[in-house]
Amino acid sequence: MLRDKSLIPLSRQHQHALALCVRIERASPIAEAHLPAWRAEIAQHFEQEIRIHFAAEEFVVFPAARGFAELVPLVEELIAEHARLREWFSRAESLSSADLSLLVHGLSEHIRKEERQLFERMQEVMSAETLAALGAQLEDALRDATRACAVPTAADKVQAKADSSPARAGSE
Repeated sequence: MLRDKSLIPLSRQHQHALALCVRIERASPIAEAHLPAWRAEIAQHFEQEIRIHFAAEEFVVFPAARGFAELVPLVEELIAEHARLREWFSRAESLSSADLSLLVHGLSEHIRKEERQLFERMQEVMSAETLAALGAQLEDALRDATRACAVPTAADKVQAKADSSPARAGSE
């Protein structure tokens, strides 16, 4: 199903987070020397986009979805996942390579659940007017989010260097 325009800003942010997840997966296992750059990028992404994204979902999307009894259990599950993910992000500066993999897996699964279950069902049960009102509220709620993936970070430079190394080029 095509995404309703009211939910597109959240879906775009989901794409940013999934892009980060894919980059981390491709770089894994992450060498100890490269962990600080990845940790810093994760912390930056959380601060500039995910933190604001979670708040927008919790104060705008989830309350609207709770208006439909069938969505309440899913919303409760997603709120619990937000709490677990916040805990992971709060420890960004000390995550091991294995921890990064767990964070990436949890974040990816969470995003897919929101996109494939919550957003799809909301579009089925909510009127166009309700979705439009939701979109206006989201625009306000997301105003302070920056595009965290738009600026190359130290982790990008580490990955680019690794991708262009002679050893890697010879193995492909």
